Amino acid sequence: MRVIQRVLGSRSEAGLAERLHHLEHHGAVDILPVPSADMARRRLRAKTIAGEEIALALPRDQALFDGAVLVLDDHHALVARVGTERWLRLVAANAADALELGYHAGNLHWRVRFDGGALLVALEGPVEDYLVRLGALVTEGRVTHSVDASEEG
Repeated sequence: MRVIQRVLGSRSEAGLAERLHHLEHHGAVDILPVPSADMARRRLRAKTIAGEEIALALPRDQALFDGAVLVLDDHHALVARVGTERWLRLVAANAADALELGYHAGNLHWRVRFDGGALLVALEGPVEDYLVRLGALVTEGRVTHSVDASEEG
C-alpha cells in the first residue's frame, strides 16, 4: 500500500499540467476518486481507478481538493478527483463544426464520452479554460455548451 503524505499541487498549475499532459499521453495518470463527504479528511484509505491501495495521511496545513496531484514522477502520476464529476456538453451546429470540435478535443487529449449528438468533456478545471481553447467555435456560436453533473460510481 502506498502512503501519501502531501499534496504536490494542482493539476492546473502550469508546470504540473505540462508534466501531467505528457504522462496522460502515455496512459500513466491514475485517478483517486474521493467522495465529497471525505474531502475534509486528512487520513483515509482508498483505491485508485487502476486498483492501487492508497493510504492518505496529509498534514493539518494541507487539504485534499479536486485536481490535487498526489504522486508525480517520470513514469506515473496520481490525481484526486473529488465528488461529483462534471461534464462540459458541447453540441456542434453542423457536421463540419463537429469535425473541428472532435479535432480539438483529440488534439488537446481531453477525456470525452458521447451522448447522442453531443460531445461530453470531463471537466478537470474551470469551464472557461475549455471554452477559450475552442476559440471561434464557441465565440461564433458554432458550438453551444452547458455543464452536466453525474455522481461518480
